[in-house]
Amino acid sequence: MREDAGMAQLDLTRDVVDLTADLCDIESVSHGEQELADAVEAALRALPQLRVDRDGNTIVARTDLGRAERVVLAGHLDTVPLTDPPNLPTRRIDDLLVGRGTTDMKGGVAVQLALAATVAEPTRDITFVFYDCEEIDEEFNGLRRIVAQHPEWLAADFAVLLEPTNGGIEGGCKGTLRVDIATKGISAHSARPWNGHNAIHDAGPVLDKLAAYQPETVTVDGLDYHEALNAVGISGGIAGNVIPDRCVVTVNYRFAPNKTGQEAYAHVCSLFSGYDVSLGDCADGARPGLDTAAAQSFVTALGLPVTAKEGWTDVARFSALGVPAVNFGPGDPNLAHTDDERCPVQQITDSYDALRRWLTA
Repeated sequence: MREDAGMAQLDLTRDVVDLTADLCDIESVSHGEQELADAVEAALRALPQLRVDRDGNTIVARTDLGRAERVVLAGHLDTVPLTDPPNLPTRRIDDLLVGRGTTDMKGGVAVQLALAATVAEPTRDITFVFYDCEEIDEEFNGLRRIVAQHPEWLAADFAVLLEPTNGGIEGGCKGTLRVDIATKGISAHSARPWNGHNAIHDAGPVLDKLAAYQPETVTVDGLDYHEALNAVGISGGIAGNVIPDRCVVTVNYRFAPNKTGQEAYAHVCSLFSGYDVSLGDCADGARPGLDTAAAQSFVTALGLPVTAKEGWTDVARFSALGVPAVNFGPGDPNLAHTDDERCPVQQITDSYDALRRWLTA
């Protein structure tokens, strides 16, 4: 909570719902996380059981108790921009906490901080990660930076990303790639189209193939991932009286984590053999690793069903380091980034209680 206009402080002993409100009320739109990062760092450095490191506006705090197992709890500090008028400060309406960041994802961050303050002797060593710039282009992502520059900070047997999951467990995540499929024609005056060849018309078979495509459901570590292949953009033509000589259909492929990004790209290329297929963004998915002892103990302790994460999240960065990871946190992801972002307070409390039970079992 704010002590004065010039400094933000956090009291980690407050009720976890009140702590969530305190975090939300420290504005931290992407690239503007420093005030919140400073407050988080100061609060964590006051806990004698933690060693704290910082890189930019990413804070990593860890216990070193010599436990047989180490786990990571991770969450991002930034939010998408505020609305106009601003959807801060937070408001308590019945059983809901309303305001920017309540769902995505300061409820999860509050749970991390409360656990850091209240679980001084966990049964497994814990690494707490609070990172910046998750909500914008990947090049700025603080977790990406730590993976590249300080991968040893993230070494662990298992990781939990506290992104909103409506209080359920979502294992791993799907991968995603984007390709541009280009058709080529010959430009001509539209009054004499026989002098040219219409590239946009040639895009019809590409769209037909996409419409007819039957995506797979792939089971990985006992979870069903539903793949998807869709056109997400189309462009072509330079003027209203010119036969276009080029058309580009942009396609997004969401693929199960049994495939690498290169394997997924090869699959798309085989579907559109004969076309110019160029790769844009590509990010591997993450296997949930539910066959590992660390993951099994987590699922058993929480006593919740596990479903597949159908989107892409930063659990993939842990998977790339050989650390199995799941998503688990308070808030409905369908409400993330909305003008009336809100989170049931019970989900915040339940998430804290569940993780505390696991960390002290």
